[in-house]
Amino acid sequence: MTELKEFKLPDVGEGLTEADIVAWHVKPGDQVEDGQIIVEIETAKAVVELPSPWDGTVARLLVEEGQTVDVGTPIVAVEVAGGPAVPATTDSPERSVVPAAETGTAPPAAAALAESAAPAGPEAPPERQAVLVGYGVRAASTTRRARKTASAPSATAPMGDEIRVSPGSNEVKPGIHPVPETVAPQPAARALAKPPVRRLAKDLGINLAELAGSGPAGSITRDDVHRAAAGTTARSAEKIVENGARTASLAALPGGSGEERIPVRGVRKHMAAAMVSSAFTAPHVTEFLQVDVTETMAAARRVRDLPEYAEVRVSPLLFVARALLVAVRRNPMVNSSWDEGAQEIVVKHYVNLGVAVAAERGLLVPNLKNAGQLSLPELARGLQDLAETARAGKATPADLAGGTITITNVGVFGVDGGTPILTPGEAAILAFGQVRDMPWVVDGEVAVRSVCTLSLSFDHRIIDGQLGSALLRDVGAMLEDPVRMLAWN
Repeated sequence: MTELKEFKLPDVGEGLTEADIVAWHVKPGDQVEDGQIIVEIETAKAVVELPSPWDGTVARLLVEEGQTVDVGTPIVAVEVAGGPAVPATTDSPERSVVPAAETGTAPPAAAALAESAAPAGPEAPPERQAVLVGYGVRAASTTRRARKTASAPSATAPMGDEIRVSPGSNEVKPGIHPVPETVAPQPAARALAKPPVRRLAKDLGINLAELAGSGPAGSITRDDVHRAAAGTTARSAEKIVENGARTASLAALPGGSGEERIPVRGVRKHMAAAMVSSAFTAPHVTEFLQVDVTETMAAARRVRDLPEYAEVRVSPLLFVARALLVAVRRNPMVNSSWDEGAQEIVVKHYVNLGVAVAAERGLLVPNLKNAGQLSLPELARGLQDLAETARAGKATPADLAGGTITITNVGVFGVDGGTPILTPGEAAILAFGQVRDMPWVVDGEVAVRSVCTLSLSFDHRIIDGQLGSALLRDVGAMLEDPVRMLAWN
C-alpha cells in the first residue's frame, strides 16, 4: 500500500509569505530519498534548495517553474510506501486524489469549466507556527479558506472558477467535486488557462476573456498571450499629432520585440522595495573625496606575492575594506541604526561588513560577519567567498541579513563616483570609484598618480557633517598611506 503525501512550500525565512519556483530537480516517476534536493526556490532574499522529507516516488509536480506560490501551498506529490490506501473521497480536509473513472466526472474539457466551493462560513485565520526547512507548515496553518459561491442559487457546482485537470491524466485535482452532465444555465465561465499563463497575462495587461485559446480544450497558451501583447504594442505605437492627422504608423515588430516586460519578483522586487523605503525614510547626505591611492596600489601588488595570499584574489577593495573597518573603530557612531519605534539610536559594537554584488538575479548585499575581528588574510578570503557565493546565486538569507555598514565598488564598472543609497537599517555606505592615472601635486611638483574618488552617503539623523567628514577623511588618509592602518588599528 502507498500513501500520497503532498509537500507544502515551507517558510525558509522569518516573515516569508511567498517564493518563486526556480528549477525542479525531479520529474514525475523519479525515486527520491529523504533529504534529497528536489527543487530550488527564490525568496525575496536568496535562492534556497529544498530537500524531500520522505522516501518515495514523485507522483506529480503541482506547480511549474517560474510560478509564484504562497507559503503552505502544496508543490509536489510523493507516493510513500507503507502508508494507508489513498482515500477514495474528498470529504476529508486533507487533499486526496479521486480517479475520474470512480466518480463519473465529465471529461477534462467539461470539468475545466467549474470549480467547487468549500463549506461557506467565517473561519478565523490560523496562527502561523515555526517550521523546519523542507518539512512544510504545520497542520494548524494550512486550513483552506472558504471559497466564494456564485450568487445564483443552484444545486450544482458554482460556476466562475475552474476545475484544474492534470494534462494527460484522468484524475481531478483534490478537493474538487465533479460537474454533473446536465446543469442549469450559469454565468459565463472564466477563460481556461494555467496559473503561469494567467500571471503572464496580468503582467502584460491582457484580458484573457477577450482571447480565443489555441491550446487543448480551447485553453489559452503563453503564445496566445504574447500574440495579443504584440498586437496591443503595435496599436499603441501609432503617433497622432494634435490636429488629428496621422504622421506615422509604426509596424508591429515580429514577436512583439518592440518592448519587453519583466515581472518584478524575487530579489529584484525586494531590492526595489528596500531602496524606495531607504530613500524616503532616511535623509541622505553624500560627501566626496578624491584620494591619491598610489601607495595602496603598490601595497596590493606586494601583498599578492606573499604566500598567505597565494589562493586569494587581492584587489584594492581589500585595503578599502580594512580602512573602513579601522575608521569605524575610530568613529563608532557611524556603525549604528535608527529605531523609529523606540526613538533610539542603536550603536553596534560589532561590524558586519556588507559588500554590494551585481549578481544575475539582481543587486545583492551579503555581509561578512564580525569583519572587524578578522586578520587581513581572513578578510581577503571572506570578501572573495562572499562575492563568489552571491554571484553563483547561493547566498543564504543569513548571509544577507544583519549588515551594519556597506561598501559598493562602482569602480569596476568604470565609474568615478555617485550617491549610493543606504542599505535599509544602516547609517552609512561607502562607494569606491575607479582608480585612474591623473596629474597630482606632490611636494610642490606635478606628478602622475593613481587617484580615485570616495563617495560616502549617510543618514543625517544619526551622522552629522562633522562625523561623516571625519570618517571619510580617515578612510582617505589610510588609503594615501596604508601604514596608518597599522598605526591606528
